[in-house]
Amino acid sequence: MTISDQSKHMHRAIELAQRGLYTTDPNPRVGCVLVKAGEVVGEGWHARAGGPHAERVALTAAGVAARGATAFVTLEPCNHSGRTDPCSEALIAAGVAQVVCAMRDPTPWVSGGGVEKLTQAGIEVDVGVLEDEARMLNPGYLSRALRGRPLIRSKLAVSLDGRTALANGVSQWLTGEAAREDVHRWRARASAVLTGIGTLLADDPALDARLGDSTIDLRHPSRIIIDSRLRTPLGAKTLSLPGERLIFTRASDPDKAAALAAQGVAVERVGGDGQCDLREVARRLGELEFNEVWVEAGPRLNGALLRAGLIDELVIYIAPLLLGNAARGMFDLGELTALAQSPRLMLDECRQIGADLRVIARPANVPDA
Repeated sequence: MTISDQSKHMHRAIELAQRGLYTTDPNPRVGCVLVKAGEVVGEGWHARAGGPHAERVALTAAGVAARGATAFVTLEPCNHSGRTDPCSEALIAAGVAQVVCAMRDPTPWVSGGGVEKLTQAGIEVDVGVLEDEARMLNPGYLSRALRGRPLIRSKLAVSLDGRTALANGVSQWLTGEAAREDVHRWRARASAVLTGIGTLLADDPALDARLGDSTIDLRHPSRIIIDSRLRTPLGAKTLSLPGERLIFTRASDPDKAAALAAQGVAVERVGGDGQCDLREVARRLGELEFNEVWVEAGPRLNGALLRAGLIDELVIYIAPLLLGNAARGMFDLGELTALAQSPRLMLDECRQIGADLRVIARPANVPDA
C-alpha cells in the first residue's frame, strides 16, 4: 500500500473520530477503517464512554472480511480491560494482518502495550501516519495523560479596543449571533464550563450548551464554579440545569454545603491563600477525568489563570465596536513596568464569524503548570 493510500485511509479514520466530538468524554475520540485488497470493508468510531470502541465497531461491520485486512486507527489500540475488553485482543482474534495507528496512547495503562501485544501476535504495526492531525482530535485527553490536568481554554468576547464590558458591567451583547452559536459548539465539546463567583453573581449565566442542530448527539458539560467564600446563590440559574455541578471553595460552611448537596451540587475545599489554589483545582479536574475545560470568566480569574500558567488557549471573539478607556479589560495582571513582563501569544487562527473575528492564540511565555 502506498503512502498516499495510507494517508487517505487515515484521513477517513480521523473524519470518523470527529463524529464523537461531543460525546466520548472522558474517553478519547477514535476512528477506525478496515481495508482489504484496496477496498474498505468496515468503519467505526467511538461514540460514548461505556460503548464499543472504534476498532470493535469496525470489526463488527466487516465480519469475516476483517481477516487479512489492514486496520487504520487514529490512536493505539488499548490493551487493558475497563468498561470494554481490549481492542488489541479483538484485532488479533479477527485475524487482521496489519495495524496502522496514527499515534501511541501516552496514558500509562495503554502506552506501548497495544502495539507490543499486536507485534507479539505476528501482526505488522506501523505508527505515526498523520500523527499531528490525530493529536488535534484529543488535546485534552493528551494533556491529562501527560500533565495530569485538562486542556484549559479561555473564551473572551471583546471590543476592537480590547474591552469586555462597560464600566457599569453591561456586556450583552458585544458579539453577534453567529459568534454566540460558535461559543455553544465549543461548550458542547468541553468536559466542563468553568466560571468564577464574580461572573456568577453579576450575570447569573446558564453556562450550558445549546446547539441549533437537533440531530447532533450531545452530552451536557459539567459546570464548575470557583467560589473561595462559598457565596453561590442556591437559586443560581446554572445550578438548576442538567449536568454535573461542582464548586471549589476555601470556606468551611457545612450548612451551605449541605444545602447545595441537596440540589445535587458537589462542593470541594481546596487550599490557597485567601483565594482558591488554581493549580490544585486543575490537578483535581485531571483526577476527575475532565479532558477539556472551557473558561468563561472575568478579568480577575482570567488574570489569575494566566499568571499560574493554566491557560493553554485563548479563544477571543472581537466585535467591530469601541468601548473606550473607562470600560473593563480582559485580564487583571497588575501593573507591568517592562515589556519583558508581558505575556506573549502565538497566533494560531484568525477567522471571521458573522460580523466578528475569532482569534485563537496560545500563551508563549508563561510557566507550564
